[in-house]
Amino acid sequence: MTARAADRARYDRATASLDAPVAVVDLEAFDANADSLVARAGGKPIRVASKSVRCRALLERVLARPGFAGIMSFTLAESLWLARSGFEDVLLAYPSADRAAYAELAGDPKLAAAVTVMVDDVSQLELIDAARDGGREEIRVCLELDTSLRMLGGRVRIGALRSPLRSPAQLADLARSVTRRPGFRLVGLMAYEGHIAGVGDSVAGRPLRSRAVRLMQAAARRELAVRRAEVVRAVRAVVPDLEFVNGGGTGSVQHTAAENAVTEIAAGSGLYVPRLFDNYTSFSGRPAALFAQPVVRRPGVGVVTVLGGGYPASGAAGPDRLPVPYLPEGLRYDPQEGPGEVQTPLLGLAADDLLIGDKVWFRHAKAGELCERFDELRLIEGDRVTATVPTYRGEGRTFL
Repeated sequence: MTARAADRARYDRATASLDAPVAVVDLEAFDANADSLVARAGGKPIRVASKSVRCRALLERVLARPGFAGIMSFTLAESLWLARSGFEDVLLAYPSADRAAYAELAGDPKLAAAVTVMVDDVSQLELIDAARDGGREEIRVCLELDTSLRMLGGRVRIGALRSPLRSPAQLADLARSVTRRPGFRLVGLMAYEGHIAGVGDSVAGRPLRSRAVRLMQAAARRELAVRRAEVVRAVRAVVPDLEFVNGGGTGSVQHTAAENAVTEIAAGSGLYVPRLFDNYTSFSGRPAALFAQPVVRRPGVGVVTVLGGGYPASGAAGPDRLPVPYLPEGLRYDPQEGPGEVQTPLLGLAADDLLIGDKVWFRHAKAGELCERFDELRLIEGDRVTATVPTYRGEGRTFL
């Protein structure tokens, strides 16, 4: 029996009394992935990206482990909710225009002490001030550095379109604007290198593309390490007591941790290890989060149909954004239908061994987005479900 077949047998036994659709997290795999992230971080604390987890119980579980400290959130409303729930260090990774939430933040000392907001433009500070509604609490601020790789005199850009702040002078200028403005305190700097951390460098069947990605990422790491160090020096010249410099992502943990200028690493997807994180040479993880759909039809030889399953991930549309049939091994989509809203035909020899009511296990393309499809996660230890915990959605929270 292969390791994957053994996992399928465990998951089927654990969920034998549960009807699909069902989502699970294998806690042994989850914890092993957490240990791997800590080892790769080389002693620097890991701030957990909540968008990749979207379950308070699992955020609490990983933050109770040595090597993890703090949350990186994705909306201001989520940040306030987490802070009210007892999480004491929440860094909002994206600028917000949520005026009502800013008014709450400025009016509550507990929230203001726990939450740090992201800024890359003076206009965002002006929006916050206009939204205070009488609140006088000091707002903790983090600046974001653009990490993209520029080539050919800037005509070629590789990396996400995020912050407009690129040079040490630009970051230092905004740092001075924050320090001069009453009601704000600059505490951190963030630089997320998505083109390094979030792009696989070993794509099966595409050796030339994989080599090109590795060359690009090596060049991007060298350029960013130099520029990030210069930016940190420039900002610390304005704010010597800067609390943190955050960088990284699951795919680049060990490389970012090696930079002296960085004080903490961001990671989250590496806990669940969705399918987009199969294509890396620098690390491997164990799939921990899966969902099962029930077989409801057997249209013919070598074909079964499961209920639903059309859960595409965000990003540029393409086959890599689709969930992948994972267990039993050997199933594939019908190219004419793909994963559907209400039904998904699956082809392959393994289909003939499946009966009506059997479960087919899938892996989502991305990490936390799976939780937007399910109210609950069944936590599996060995071949038993040992707990059932709500996702954000299960707690009535759909932030984006």
